[in-house]
Amino acid sequence: MTRLEALLDRQDIQDALTRFSRGMDRFDRELFLSAFHPDATIAAGDFVGGPADLFDWSRTMHEAGQVATQHNLLNLTVDIDGDTAHTELYYLFAARNRDESNWLAGGRYLDRLTRRAGEWRIMLRTTVIEWSGMVPTMPIPFADVPGIHVNGAPSRSTQDPSYRRPLRNLREPNIPG
Repeated sequence: MTRLEALLDRQDIQDALTRFSRGMDRFDRELFLSAFHPDATIAAGDFVGGPADLFDWSRTMHEAGQVATQHNLLNLTVDIDGDTAHTELYYLFAARNRDESNWLAGGRYLDRLTRRAGEWRIMLRTTVIEWSGMVPTMPIPFADVPGIHVNGAPSRSTQDPSYRRPLRNLREPNIPG
């Protein structure tokens, strides 16, 4: 494998891992499932099963407990051997809970990915949770600014402004003095 091929494989793998995270935070089932092979197995908390069941279980849990979540992806190690790759991906989970408290947790996703028909997807995931804690609640910055959501309000759906194409600014110029 050339260095360029290895770099392209690594990027495709990272893209698959990112689709999981964004798909969960935006409740975008199609995007979430595109990170996994349909016959994948995931062990996360007390859940062990396939990707479609994981999405349904996770969405129900997150909708009941949180108004917003962010699955932040951090350090990534990739070991590629032919059409199989093993990754270790550090994560930081942040959530705004329905009771207005804030929850942080950190750990690692340990994945085995396989390439089928030229596409890398997760085949096996095990989640290692290493710490968790609550953060004091503070007001969300700028929430009271008139027109703050003219460009779009955050949404746990494909209505989130991050899906808009082309992205445009609809707010009037304003330089606070």
